[in-house]
Amino acid sequence: MEYLLLKWLHILSATLMVGTGFGTAFYLFVTNRSGNVQAIAVVSRWVVRADWWFTTPSVIFQPISGLWMAHLAGWPTSSSSWITVSLALYALAGACWLPVVWLQLRMRDMAQIAARDGTALPARYWRYERIWTALGFPAFGGLMVVYWLMVSKATLY
Repeated sequence: MEYLLLKWLHILSATLMVGTGFGTAFYLFVTNRSGNVQAIAVVSRWVVRADWWFTTPSVIFQPISGLWMAHLAGWPTSSSSWITVSLALYALAGACWLPVVWLQLRMRDMAQIAARDGTALPARYWRYERIWTALGFPAFGGLMVVYWLMVSKATLY
C-alpha cells in the first residue's frame, strides 16, 4: 500500500476512534446527568453500538497502520522515542478502554431493564458510571498526547 494512502487511512481511523469515543462518552455522560431512565436506555444502547461499529475497528487498525507506516518510512520503532511513548500511552488507553466496554455493556443492560420495568436505575449502575467516568480521563488524556506525538514526532529522550 502506498505510504500516503496508508497515512490518510491512519489519520481517518484515529479521528474516528477519538471522535466516536469522545462523542459517545459525552452523550452518555450528559444523559446520565439528566436522570431520565428512558433516555439513558436509548443512549447507552447506541453508545455500545458505536463502540463496536467505529471505535473497535479503529482501535485494531491504529497500531497496525502506525507500525506499518514506521516500517515504510524507515523509522526504527525501538529507538524512536515518540513511537515508544505513543505505544505505551496507547496501551494505557487500551487498558482503560477494555473495562469501559465491559461497564458500558452492563450499564446498557441495567438501563434497558429499568426502562422496561419503569423503575429507577440500581445503585450498581451509578457505581459503574463513576468508574466509567474515571477511566475516561487517563484514556483520553493519553490519546491526546499520542495525537500530538503522531503529528510532531518529537524526540523525547
